[in-house]
Amino acid sequence: MSGATPSNYQRFSRDEWSRLRAAIPMTLDESDLAELRGINEQLSLDEVADVYLPLSRLLNLYVAATQQLHTVTHAFLGSPVPRVPYVIGVAGSVAVGKSTTARVLQALLARWPDHPRVDLVTTDGFLHPNRILDERGLMGRKGFPESYDLRRLLAFLAAVKGGAPEVAAPVYSHHAYDIVPGEQAVVRSPDVLIVEGLNVLQGGNGPVVSDYFDFSVYVDAEESDVEHWYVERFLTLRDTAFRDETAFFHRFAGLSTDEAVATAKSIWHDINGVNLSENILPTRERAHLIIEKGSDHRVAGVQLRRL
Repeated sequence: MSGATPSNYQRFSRDEWSRLRAAIPMTLDESDLAELRGINEQLSLDEVADVYLPLSRLLNLYVAATQQLHTVTHAFLGSPVPRVPYVIGVAGSVAVGKSTTARVLQALLARWPDHPRVDLVTTDGFLHPNRILDERGLMGRKGFPESYDLRRLLAFLAAVKGGAPEVAAPVYSHHAYDIVPGEQAVVRSPDVLIVEGLNVLQGGNGPVVSDYFDFSVYVDAEESDVEHWYVERFLTLRDTAFRDETAFFHRFAGLSTDEAVATAKSIWHDINGVNLSENILPTRERAHLIIEKGSDHRVAGVQLRRL
């Protein structure tokens, strides 16, 4: 939504997109949404029905078509058909709601009979540990391209796409604000793998993360709205998670509301806003599908890249 509508996309209003759901039944209820919502998000069953059910239908068709293509190719080669996951990337700014989008897609896609095993991995686990970021003077650049162990992330995706039966990813703790030593998330030959993160559509010289994607989604909103959501989330965390004395950001728990707002705005303008404008937003037009959010956090429209 930020900037002009890309000409190589077909745009749908929310109502137009919702009609593409066809007769796909709702498979989530309010108790499911309670577990899927992000902090301060107002995800509703109506939004799931209008936006995410049509998207899950489209992805189900794409997964089936890709599986058929693999079958045909290996029939031509006279070789067995390997089990290769369909990989979906979900990108967008901090606080825009991409994690919720990824979780909702995971829940919906897992309910399709053709691909019941759907795993979700976030690129937070591929951030360098704080120790290394400290050594390199990058603690204030966390989330920027240079703060990730890109080689390890690419090796992970190459192994997944290569059909490895088990592939391990590091685990990140937002509570500790660091990689969890010795802990791993193991991906075991899923039908679909969703990879969510700030950096998943970023380019560069040589192999890039999106080379391994079959489909990608960018969650978009006006920067002023995303900043507002970030401040709201910071205030909520000040009153909840930050109050735990073991939390990395416990020092912010005692801030007054005015101090907390000023701190959040400072972090946004010095770090997250810069990262959005320099590294994340420029990748939007690499996505196959763009989800447009309005100031109320509701999805207003969808753009689908033309084939």
